[in-house]
Amino acid sequence: MLIIGIAGGTGSGKTTVARSVISQLATDKVTFISQDNYYKDQSHLVMSEREKNNYDHPFAFDNELLVEHLTLLKNGEDAYAPVYDFPNHTRSDRTIKLLPNRIVIVEGLFVLYDEKLRELLDIKVFVDTDSDVRILRRVLRDMEERGRSIQSIYQQYLATVKPMHEAFIEPSKKYADLIIPEGGHNEVGIQMLTILTEKHLTGGISL
Repeated sequence: MLIIGIAGGTGSGKTTVARSVISQLATDKVTFISQDNYYKDQSHLVMSEREKNNYDHPFAFDNELLVEHLTLLKNGEDAYAPVYDFPNHTRSDRTIKLLPNRIVIVEGLFVLYDEKLRELLDIKVFVDTDSDVRILRRVLRDMEERGRSIQSIYQQYLATVKPMHEAFIEPSKKYADLIIPEGGHNEVGIQMLTILTEKHLTGGISL
């Protein structure tokens, strides 16, 4: 099994890179995992308390559960990822079945930050995109997909997103084996990652 970790700031294009690689592989032997689904459960808190939490800090994520699930997959066992309910700031009642395929791609803000998570990764990727582009993408995503207002996005960006990126995400770039500038627009970077993955699928390399 080859486990690929793709990290980068909010709106950097992590998911686009992952999806592009999966599309080029043209195989169903890939399991995709989003770290976003591993935000900690907050059903024990009232909404006003949930809204006060810093969701851009590494402690907002249940990385222990993610490590547990990756370990299960590596051992050939199924895992069930939680599904996060962003408007309500807690986990939903649904889960996603994860299969132990030959290729596992996990993407998220702090995939390279957590040491235990890094130790499970065979290829570590950082998607490096200009901050202006990233914030514009985040505005569109949060308004269209997560029901946020422009005012709440603006306040959150200044209060937590930007400082947490500078404190935790940007420094994690040093752990990357491959840095892909401009995310999904970097066809050469995506092709390089795809070739590495294809060689593993065909037995051309051993990692």
